[in-house]
Amino acid sequence: MRTDHGPRLILASASPARLALLRAAGFDPSVQVSGVDESVVEAAEAHELCLALARMKARAVAATLSPDPGVLVLGCDSVLAFDGKILGKPANAAEAVRRWCAMRGRSGVLHTGHHLTDLGGKQVEAVGATVVHFADVSDAEIEAYVATGEPLHVAGAFTIDGLGGAFVERIEGDHSNVVGLSLPLFRRLLQTFGVSVPALWKKTDA
Repeated sequence: MRTDHGPRLILASASPARLALLRAAGFDPSVQVSGVDESVVEAAEAHELCLALARMKARAVAATLSPDPGVLVLGCDSVLAFDGKILGKPANAAEAVRRWCAMRGRSGVLHTGHHLTDLGGKQVEAVGATVVHFADVSDAEIEAYVATGEPLHVAGAFTIDGLGGAFVERIEGDHSNVVGLSLPLFRRLLQTFGVSVPALWKKTDA
């Protein structure tokens, strides 16, 4: 169980993959979903869009909290840059199929924006980028994958830590960034607040 000492992390994201990633890395964040309308944000570049969305999520959650010097709020958002387009979550199954037909055998860049803020107004942010090489999957594989529903809930219509992992040939860069939260980048953001990774590890009774 968590002690009352040390900083506390709040994840401003509904993503189960991000929460699982943090927990597997020893963190024990609280989750508070921002509820912001992501459709109002527009940007010409993938790295600008994901960062703007991450910032909006973190700030929205921070604005609802009472001042507490020990609290840090982390917002994240991912998009895929592919063939000159910015791809978030597909609107429906037909769109997911079309994307996979275009992506197979090719590569894109998964951008994840990270925004970390305390409740005193200090903020820091950065974007992680990882090149993703997709397998040359068959029509039958695409149809079966989309039928599972998984691609409909994730940026770029694929996962690397779920059913879609078999359809990713390789990546160039940070694996956790493709999951939705770059752990090395998160460590660097924490350092700007003077917080170490071990300080946020889950505490248990002896």
